[in-house]
Amino acid sequence: MSGLRKVVLALVVTGVAACGSGPQPETSSAAVTPGSEWRVVAAGWAHTVAVKTDGTLWAWGSNLYGQLGDGTTTDRYSPVQIGSGFASVAAGWDFTVAVKADGTLWAWGVNGNGQLGNGTTIGQYSPVQIGNGFESVAAGQYHTVAVKTDGTLWAWGSNSSGQLGDRTTTERHSPVKIGTGFASAAAGAYHTGAVKTDGTLWTWGSNGHGQLGTGKTTDQLSPVRIGRGFTSTVAGHYHTLAVKADGTLWAWGDNANGQVGDGTTANRYEPVQIGDGFASVGAGSIHSLAVKVDGVLWAWGSSSQGQLGDGTTTEHYLPEQIGSGLATVSGGRLHTVAVKTDGTLWIWGLNQNGQLGIGASNQRNSPAQVGSGFASIAAGSLHTAAVKTDGTLWVSGCNWYGQIGDGSTVQRNFPVLVGTAFASVAAGQYHTVGIKTDGTLWAWGQNSSCEVGDGTNVDRYSPVQIGSGFTSAAAGSYHTLAVKTDGTLWAWGYGYYGQLGDGTATGSCLPEQIGSGFASVAAGWGHTVALKSDGTLWAWGSNLYGQLGDGTTTSQYSPEQIGSGFAFVAAGAAHTVAVKTDGTLWAWGWNSRGQLGDGTTVDRLIPEQIGSGYGSVTAGWQQSIAVQADGTVTAWGANGSGQLGDGTTIDRWSAQQIGSGFGVVAAGEAHTVGVKSDGTLWTWGYAQYGELADGGGSWTVPVQVQ
Repeated sequence: MSGLRKVVLALVVTGVAACGSGPQPETSSAAVTPGSEWRVVAAGWAHTVAVKTDGTLWAWGSNLYGQLGDGTTTDRYSPVQIGSGFASVAAGWDFTVAVKADGTLWAWGVNGNGQLGNGTTIGQYSPVQIGNGFESVAAGQYHTVAVKTDGTLWAWGSNSSGQLGDRTTTERHSPVKIGTGFASAAAGAYHTGAVKTDGTLWTWGSNGHGQLGTGKTTDQLSPVRIGRGFTSTVAGHYHTLAVKADGTLWAWGDNANGQVGDGTTANRYEPVQIGDGFASVGAGSIHSLAVKVDGVLWAWGSSSQGQLGDGTTTEHYLPEQIGSGLATVSGGRLHTVAVKTDGTLWIWGLNQNGQLGIGASNQRNSPAQVGSGFASIAAGSLHTAAVKTDGTLWVSGCNWYGQIGDGSTVQRNFPVLVGTAFASVAAGQYHTVGIKTDGTLWAWGQNSSCEVGDGTNVDRYSPVQIGSGFTSAAAGSYHTLAVKTDGTLWAWGYGYYGQLGDGTATGSCLPEQIGSGFASVAAGWGHTVALKSDGTLWAWGSNLYGQLGDGTTTSQYSPEQIGSGFAFVAAGAAHTVAVKTDGTLWAWGWNSRGQLGDGTTVDRLIPEQIGSGYGSVTAGWQQSIAVQADGTVTAWGANGSGQLGDGTTIDRWSAQQIGSGFGVVAAGEAHTVGVKSDGTLWTWGYAQYGELADGGGSWTVPVQVQ
């Protein structure tokens, strides 16, 4: 972002207020954004793989054996692209197999039993081609089965229980032909199921829990016909599910956790009907999932890690409705992944190795969306606002003064949709300002000091239009500023410290012009800093700690030039940070918590160089967060609530590396928000009032918001 005249707005606050009496969390469905359309998903033991509609393959989670295919053994907590041209994918215990649109089959990961099919038992960290002419593939614990376009079924890998179906228990390191006339196949831990084109269902392999559905517990070394009229089947660890052409769902096998779904925990040795109206089905190790023709998702069985997605960890012996609008679903060992009809990807359950793809190792007991396409963010004192690439504005957190903008004063622990056609947003202490794509400026929230700018001092619970022709805005504690397309700067709200810049200590309830030639502006608690289009930096307002950078502690009531060559500026409570066009980072003002980043707690009255290679920076109450040109985020200053994101609550007097891949960050009083280059939204720090937008607790490391 070096060279761009932009500003990240910091929110500052003098106190914390209660935000309502126990409002209930709300969920909202995110809009589809470009590049977010997913088509096929698969959940492995502790990793996840998915194919987008453009054919790109993505993977995340455990990578101890290279099962992600990115050439490393490093766990990935968010999706990484592996390749392109893929049509389908399957995830085994610690390996992955996938079919490309050209029919070639590829495999990677652990290979101790030859489950990759490349003729060896050597693991692979990147995809290797196994063969061609394939239509689909399924992966079990240590074996693989695949169907070719000619209907032939092939199998390879572990065969200790006859799960390959070749009438032996001999391990196979390359694909062996099992039969003909097949349409699809499924692989469990040690058993296999397949449906032929004539609708007959066949099973073979381990049968100790009745998972073959033969009515016995005898292993089968070759395919045995179970029934007819079936369209699809899936296999859990030791149980099996299948859907018939008439929409009836059938299940059998291990039922210790209620995964069969018949209301009991008794094993079933033959298929039992569970329900009707089903279109597709998925199976985890000890839980089951199914989607009805109306798109409603149902789940049952174990939920020890939240894998059922009902918000609890309670086991269910009968199907329970989880959500709607689903197209397909897949179960892993202890997590679940699903694609909705709108192409969005949702995931829940255990996240110990990052298999949820949401960044941090926190378990999710209800569905969370992966990838969300955010473009602009702002952090208020106790609320967060974000604009998506589709122009929708979402806000969460404290709502005492209506700063959420949803017409109420109810706290929102999850983002709620406030409006459409927005281009950017800024958040003050308890008020919010947004600019729409047509240049109109809207404001809402606390208005006791006229910070909304509508000519009154009445709080506004919904956005009200203030003016037009604007390109950017900034919100301080009790004052607001905005730049128009013609470069004129306008200010309104509280003005006691001269922060409006009109030469007085008087506030204004309507926007008043301050000057011209401006490109961007930032607002602190009682001071303002702005960049002109020529790169000069100007400051005014409160200067008790030297936050204006003019070498004094005297407040200024009109803009005064501080320096030149600047590209980016941000204002904290009483400190200022800025990036020059050459990438150097400068800071000055209040430094009691090390927020200047110079290794001390000594206030600085003039700009001091802190580092180089930076693209942008943001400032919170007493902390600073910066993005380097390569997307690396560093942070320093106050950290009592984990707002720096380094995994601790220890103040830092110099820059600490937090993460990578970020495009922009924003800092509130004690929380931080960031958007990565892939459009995903991440938050960390204080979360008592829902400002982290994830409905839950505080985090000392970045966590992806869904």
